Amino acid sequence: MPGDITEFHAPQREAALFYGMFLRGRSADSLREEIDVSPKLFHKWMRAREYDPAFRKNLFRMYSYRKRVLAIFDFLVTSTRKNHELH
Repeated sequence: MPGDITEFHAPQREAALFYGMFLRGRSADSLREEIDVSPKLFHKWMRAREYDPAFRKNLFRMYSYRKRVLAIFDFLVTSTRKNHELH
């Protein structure tokens, strides 16, 4: 899409990278902290007066992207745990 930042097109790929770290022994909680942007931090960014509207728009896109990566990562981790419980 014109004007889009390339990094915002592959939440599945980024989630898979974090999932690989999980499979190699990193804790899911520590990885969630690396992936996520807290609502408190996001609101702090949005209140910053020095940010112009275009930058705020990109902050919102980045925040939404991080939430998508987190949701995919959580799905992968949950699926793995359920699969291990069945076997």
